[in-house]
Amino acid sequence: MSVPASKNLWRALAIISVVIFAYATVLGKLTHDWWSDENYSHGLLIPFVIGYVLWLQRDKFASEPHQPSLFWGGTAVLFALFALWAGVAGAELFTQRLSFVLILAGIVLYFWGGRLLRLMLVPLGLLLLAIPIPAIIFNKIAFPLQLFASRCAVWSMSLLNIPVLRQGNIIELKPLNALETKKLEVVEACSGIRSLMTLVTLAVVFAYFSHPRPKNPAPTGGLFGGLKSYGIWRSIILVLSAVPIAILTNALRVSGTGVLAHYYGTKVADGFFHSFSGWVIYIVAFLLLFGVGWILDRFKPRAPEPPKDGPSNESKELSTREGTLATAPQLVSAEVTE
Repeated sequence: MSVPASKNLWRALAIISVVIFAYATVLGKLTHDWWSDENYSHGLLIPFVIGYVLWLQRDKFASEPHQPSLFWGGTAVLFALFALWAGVAGAELFTQRLSFVLILAGIVLYFWGGRLLRLMLVPLGLLLLAIPIPAIIFNKIAFPLQLFASRCAVWSMSLLNIPVLRQGNIIELKPLNALETKKLEVVEACSGIRSLMTLVTLAVVFAYFSHPRPKNPAPTGGLFGGLKSYGIWRSIILVLSAVPIAILTNALRVSGTGVLAHYYGTKVADGFFHSFSGWVIYIVAFLLLFGVGWILDRFKPRAPEPPKDGPSNESKELSTREGTLATAPQLVSAEVTE
């Protein structure tokens, strides 16, 4: 091993050790939340997905020119450490976890520069999506989704002439052959926020691996230079489309549960059907997401066709002119001879 390579290896190991030491408690609590919170259970797969993405891009990382940004990188690292201190002092887990993503971005910016940071946007974005949002924001999102799903269920049941009454997120109905009404509560787990978090993450992964990559890419011109390309806008639309897809498919699930509860009783809302319908909805949501990507690919602008083999029109015209000039002296000499 050469001296520079050995030096870089020890420097990388030292930086990794310092970061792990500073964020050991944060990462431990984050892993526990991934294991215990079903809304973020997809976070257990995120480190493996990030590792696979980094492995696929290893040649690109090695060939990317290093342009260290000492000022901005150092500023990001200092701000991340300040956020970690503030999060620990205020017992705010989200701030601590956010500072971990920020310090990773700051280290990349400090040692390698903005061009390499641009290649790290997807791994850092996946890590950011795996961080549980604060409870106050979570509830602000979950409860409106509960109301929307319950409204959709009542509307679909009304279309089938099923007598139903809604009070907030509670649906009251009378199953067939029942002597009294039953209540179905659209709880937080049925609000759709779980499928929303998972599907947005899945959309980022799908957009990344299905991103069109030209054989000879043109220079992007900086950190945000690629915003004009078709692939970037395709990825943005795919990720944004995951939000309405997740909300609508969950509303479909709740509506179907309400209709079946009328004909077969409220027991269908629990047990096997509840779990099975959740997996079916995930599959339907991914197929719709795949359909959005397929539609976008139909409108993909055509790349300019390379010139065909053989002389071009300009070269043909030039050769014709040269041939005309070459025969001109022969014509003059023939006229003089006559």
